[in-house]
Amino acid sequence: MAEPMPIPEPTPVSQPFWDGLAAHRILIQYSPSSGRYVFYPRTLAPGTLADDLQWREIDGAATLYTYTVGRRPTGPPWADALPQLPAVVQWDVGPRFSTELVDVEPADVRIGMRVTPVFCDLPDSGMTLLRYRPADT
Repeated sequence: MAEPMPIPEPTPVSQPFWDGLAAHRILIQYSPSSGRYVFYPRTLAPGTLADDLQWREIDGAATLYTYTVGRRPTGPPWADALPQLPAVVQWDVGPRFSTELVDVEPADVRIGMRVTPVFCDLPDSGMTLLRYRPADT
């Protein structure tokens, strides 16, 4: 039997992001001083260092920026979850997000393909993870 999967540990700064995912909503920060969305959650806006960050909902539509196919487990918790498809997607609103591709065969993955969010609830932990699949499925 594989070890249990590690789960994220929200911080006071990132808690709204995780609460949003639990409600199947994607909340990320927006900085009026820089006029752009930012991710990862932080206390000051990058570039301006303004404390004007606001949590806003996005639809999560994105393009696949990069990925890899993991055919060997990265650790014991992933021994039964092969192949793995770790990826980075570029949200339409700007920032990039590290994730995992689901519901797709490795041979069908293409850089630049449109992807759509998938909310993966982990009942034992109460956490929800954000994964992505091809937009045409």
